[in-house]
Parts: sequence; C-alpha cells; structure tokens
Amino acid sequence: MNRLEELYYEAKADEWFKRFAVFCRIALAASFLPAGYVKIMGERFASGLSSNNPLGHYFDALQLTGYYYTFIGIVQITTAILLLIPRTSLLGALMYFPIIINICVLTYATRFAGTRLVTMMVLASLFLLIWDYNRLKHLLPFKQPKTDPYVLKKPLGKSIRIIFFGSSFAVLAFIIIGTFYLYEIGPQNSEAECKNQCASSKNPAACEIFCDCIYKQGQPLDSCLTTFANAKDIRKSDGK
Repeated sequence: MNRLEELYYEAKADEWFKRFAVFCRIALAASFLPAGYVKIMGERFASGLSSNNPLGHYFDALQLTGYYYTFIGIVQITTAILLLIPRTSLLGALMYFPIIINICVLTYATRFAGTRLVTMMVLASLFLLIWDYNRLKHLLPFKQPKTDPYVLKKPLGKSIRIIFFGSSFAVLAFIIIGTFYLYEIGPQNSEAECKNQCASSKNPAACEIFCDCIYKQGQPLDSCLTTFANAKDIRKSDGK
C-alpha cells in the first residue's frame, strides 16, 4: 500500500473528515429535495426566473414534457434520500454525480448566475465519490493488488487537515473570482439585474441592447450574443 492510500485511510478514520463527508451528503440532499418536490407537484422550477431568460426557456420546455418532468423529480427525491442513509450513501453519490454534471454544463451553457454554486456542488459530489474509494476501486478497470486490511498506525496530522481545508477554500475563491471574469456579459436572473451590469460595462449601450434582446424580444442566447458583438463593432466604427 502506497503512502497516498495510507493517507486516504487515515482521513477516513479522522473525525473532521467524517463530519465534512456528512455535511456534503446533507447539503447535496437538501439541494435535491425541494427541486424534486416542485417537479413531482408539476410546478415550474425556479418560478422567479423569467421565461425569456435562456435557462427560463429550458425550464418552460421541461415542464411541458409531462411524466418525464415528474420522473426527474422522483429521481432527485430518491437520490437525496439515498444520500441521507449511511448504508445507501454511495449509491446516492453515484446517482447524484452524473445528474449534477449535467446541470453544471447546462448552467455554464446558459451563463446562469448560479453557476458558482452548482460548480461547488459538483466538487462536493466528487469528494463523496473519493470518500468511498475503498468500495469503488473494485469497479475500476485496473488490476487491484491483494492487500491486507489497513490497520491505522497513527491519527491524521493537523497539517493534512490544514492543507485540505485550506486548499478547499482556495478552490472556492478561485471559482467565485474566476467565474466573475469568465464571460464579458450574461443574462443574469432578471432584466433589472442584467441592466445593472451595464453601468460597469465597457460597452454600456451594447449591454442595454443585449438585455433588451434577451428579456424584451425573447431571442436565444447565441443570437443575442451576436447582436451584442455587432453593437460593439458599430460603436467602435463610430468612435473611429
């Protein structure tokens, strides 16, 4: 057994890491319970999001899929319950991961303002899968050497905890700051929020045109981004 695996088993026995794993399970389950309930009840998810918002278009169409919409809700509720039960938490994590990856890609594609939170959920889900590596490794397409059950020789040092949780905060800071500069413009969650960003924009007039394209005309995101780029080009030409 290499040192990395030894650290893994030491972390599995550490109370701080155990509590963090429980926190991740509860937090992820809490995100799916209300989302699944809304779908089972047939209500529109994120009702406060404008229908002209790119993600609002998606939610409107999804709600009209009938029992498929209900099925998604049932799967989300089931996944959340599995996460909360210790014996079934691994199955819940395995179900949760592909779902949240799909949601994460969707939020990035539509430039949703909640992308940061969804990215954090992906990382928490990934942590839970790594947490159960000792059970998952037998499913990996690699030859597993036969080893004796690990016997804990010493408790995990404080320095490892500091490195892990310090790195976690650093990753969160990177996500928050990085996603802020990821796109030049986004639709935000409402027309008011969209136009609020125009004051600090390098192209306020083009930004206003983009927001009108999204919320007043209800055009697709790609079309409005093209309109935004064209408006910038016209402004540059006028400036020359």
